[in-house]
Formats: sequence, C-alpha cells, structure tokens
Amino acid sequence: MVDIETMGNQSFSAITSIGALEFDLSTGETGNEFYCKIDLQNCIDNGLKMNASTVLWWMKQNEEARMEIAYNDGLHLEQALRQFSNFMEDKNYFVWGNSARFDLGLLQNAYNVLGKQIPWDFRKERCLRTLVFFNEDIKRNWKFDGIAHNALSDCYNQIGYASEIFKLLNRAVDDIV
Repeated sequence: MVDIETMGNQSFSAITSIGALEFDLSTGETGNEFYCKIDLQNCIDNGLKMNASTVLWWMKQNEEARMEIAYNDGLHLEQALRQFSNFMEDKNYFVWGNSARFDLGLLQNAYNVLGKQIPWDFRKERCLRTLVFFNEDIKRNWKFDGIAHNALSDCYNQIGYASEIFKLLNRAVDDIV
C-alpha cells in the first residue's frame, strides 16, 4: 500500500511525504514499512506545484497532521525517491494506491520531473477506491487508528479496511460456488 501527502490534488503536485507498507490482502498482515518526509521547497524548486485550496484544506486538519508539514525537515525530492526506490527494489509487488492515479500517478510525475524510472511495474498498479466500491460501509465505519493524514498511518488503515472488504468478497464467492 502506498500513500502520499501533497500540497495539491492535480498532476505534478508537490509531495510532502510518502508512506508504504507491505501487506497480505487476504489476511491484512503487514510487513516492512517505509516513511519519509519531503522538503516542500525542494519540490517547488524541481517544478512541482501547490494549489491554494489544498493549503487551506491542510490548515483545517488536526494539529499533528499539520505539524508533519509545517516543520518540514524532509529529504530533498531526489533523495526521498531514491530511498523509496530502494524499498521497492527487487520486489514483485502489486502496488495499491487510493486511487492508483492519485498516489501512484503523482509519484510517477515526481519521478518524471527528475528523469527517473518508477520502481514498480505499471501493470501491477491496483486501486483501493475500486475495491472499496464493493462495500463502502466497511470503509465508512472503519475506526481510524493513528494520525489522520500521515502517509504511513493512512497505509495501515487502508490495509485494514481493504483486507476486510477482500475477505467479504471471498466469502461471497465461496457462497456462490
């Protein structure tokens, strides 16, 4: 599962953090995790963009989430993406995002501005929003644990409800067969 926090909701938006977490969809068990904060000014210097509506949205979020970006002691974009690539290296993951074209798409844009290749197989991108479509109540009723809008906390919670939905779908298929 991959989650990012950004300063925009359009292509080439500045990324303030990346979270990623290995997991087994059928059990919800998690494995190795990755988290890094990214220097906002360095994103801007590399051509990524901010939009006012997202900045205003961040101002309305909880203090813990705001502090993650307000006192940004993050890595330069190239260093953060290199570390993320190392985390992904030599793994044959399905890569989940919420949605694939937001989290994974904005990450791909960041790799593109630096002239780097994405560290996953684009054919293995998966969309959490599509899975949630099959039982939106599970996500709606999910008790969030951790810091909302922290990329790694979001990964843990997204895995939790994704796994519950997947188990429900498997039981439904078993009932048909």
